[in-house]
Amino acid sequence: MALRVTFVAAAGSSSVLAERFEDVRPLDQAGWSEVQRAAHELLPLAAADLRYCSPAPRSRATGEGLGYAPLVQLALRECDMGRWRGLTLGEAMAREPQAVDAWLADPRSTAHGGESLLDFIGRVGGWLDTRPAEENCRVVAVAEPSVIRAALLYVLKAPPAAYWNIEVRPLSTVGVAGRAGRWKLRLEGVFAQSARA
Repeated sequence: MALRVTFVAAAGSSSVLAERFEDVRPLDQAGWSEVQRAAHELLPLAAADLRYCSPAPRSRATGEGLGYAPLVQLALRECDMGRWRGLTLGEAMAREPQAVDAWLADPRSTAHGGESLLDFIGRVGGWLDTRPAEENCRVVAVAEPSVIRAALLYVLKAPPAAYWNIEVRPLSTVGVAGRAGRWKLRLEGVFAQSARA
């Protein structure tokens, strides 16, 4: 039985340099404009059998804005960043440079007092493995880029260090197909406006 899951990256609400760990800011006007431009291409995903989103405000707003009426999934939340929640990487580095270095170097590190990268990848993978496995069931999940990177590592059984080498652009899509423990990557589409550097 094959399950098809399409991940849609939440629309952005800030520049990459201003991204914050576990960002709870809502979509800004630029983010809403991205959703409106992408809606025509991404609306067909609303026909999925099951529609989910992470609890992050940007993901929920993106899913609603695209007409998905998604069900919030706590397992699709971003990595628990402990005392770094709400900080940019630069801010965390300024406060705790050795802890940030340890966290970046070791996927088992919880230097921030939160969840390790390995545990985060396992949590997202566990969510994927527990989706209904009905034949040709189609699922769409709107999530933050970090969650999509974790899902891709899980599907590909890639080393955790590869997490830092995956760029997920706002409103891009990527699919996976299979069932628990047996997943394949399915390259689908990227919304052209969002893919520009």
